[in-house]
Amino acid sequence: MIPHTSHYWLKNAHVPASLMLQSRDRPSSLAVQDQLRLVDVEIMNGAIARIIPVRTLTAFDHPVVDLQGGMVFPCFVDMHTHLDKGHLWERAPNLTGTFADGLETIRQDAEQWNIEDVYRRMEFGVKCSYAHGTKAIRTHLDSGGALAEVTLEAFRVLRDRWADRVILQAVCLVSLEDFLTPQGEKLADQIAEMGGVLGGFASMNPEIEHQIDRTLAIAQDRTLDLDLHVDENNNPNSICLKIVAETALRQQLQQQIVCGHCCSLAVQPAEESTKTIALVKQANIGIVSLPMCNLYLQDRQPGKTPHWRGITLLHELKQAGVPVAIASDNCRDPFHSFGDHDALEVFSLSAKIAHLDRPYEDWCRAITSTPADLMGLPTVGRIDVGLTADLVLFKARRYSELLSRSQHDRVVLRNGIAIDTTLPNYAELDDLQTGHH
Repeated sequence: MIPHTSHYWLKNAHVPASLMLQSRDRPSSLAVQDQLRLVDVEIMNGAIARIIPVRTLTAFDHPVVDLQGGMVFPCFVDMHTHLDKGHLWERAPNLTGTFADGLETIRQDAEQWNIEDVYRRMEFGVKCSYAHGTKAIRTHLDSGGALAEVTLEAFRVLRDRWADRVILQAVCLVSLEDFLTPQGEKLADQIAEMGGVLGGFASMNPEIEHQIDRTLAIAQDRTLDLDLHVDENNNPNSICLKIVAETALRQQLQQQIVCGHCCSLAVQPAEESTKTIALVKQANIGIVSLPMCNLYLQDRQPGKTPHWRGITLLHELKQAGVPVAIASDNCRDPFHSFGDHDALEVFSLSAKIAHLDRPYEDWCRAITSTPADLMGLPTVGRIDVGLTADLVLFKARRYSELLSRSQHDRVVLRNGIAIDTTLPNYAELDDLQTGHH
């Protein structure tokens, strides 16, 4: 479908207006329903050379691919994953599906992790992501004790081998109490050395204010961005997000902070959550929600139907001007036995779980430009003249079509060239599933 030439046109493309930087000063007559624009896109030498309203040109002097109104997205950004835990399910199933048993299952399995095991499972996840159309991934890496040596080293190798195809960022994952110890300081130094992000798991305990204060100070000292797991529960008294925001404001922290999950915000009284959201906005914190994984984990009780969805207050946060992203989180591991590292599936299920529809407005940014901005990638996850032609082409012409089928026949362009979108075979990992490697 895509010509083997460095200069061609994509004709009759529906592009979300909010993902086209230059569309903001274009005449509104170009917009069709759902804030999509019908345009022709010129691709030259791997980049976007022109974006023009359809029917501007009567003749094209280079090959033309008629998309017949099909939607075009920029390549995706998946900013909260756990590649090091991925694809463990057959070896380490969590049969109750609860969060507590997920922690224990991982703790036991991690005793046998080595660099090869972790690397191969991580790379499998990246292969899936790449084939689905993702350009940038941030992964949390279990880093407690001796694990850091294994996961950080496997990550370094992966990042280097995939550098020409996928932007990879690493976040350490430990309990925040670790940052009160010399070992935590050493971990922060390792993260700084590899250009990573400081992260950890914040949960309510008598020392939580001290732990958050110290963690943010350590990040400030090393000019590290922060990406924290907070309030992944349905306890209204879990207010780590609020404490992080207050601490960041008190310390006048300059680094970017991202908080993931923030589930308990959704079960707090409205006056409380509204106050917290205002603090989050003031502290310039970005929020990433993990709807698939939290739907799976939260409110899980044997033989009982779950009563709540586990997602944070996405609409309220966004209306307050807080940047909100959505991401894959765990795939086929003890915290979520499903998932295929497909950002479109994340967007599709999130639209249904969290009502990101009618109007769709600019929710498509939650899996593209917003996470890219939070990751410090200003040219990724958007479509504009001069940017690399890293695009995902769908036959679907509207959101109602895009979100109703799997879109497994999508075309992924990297530097204007169609890549092989064949997914890796699960059998590649069969020798790792026995638990004796």
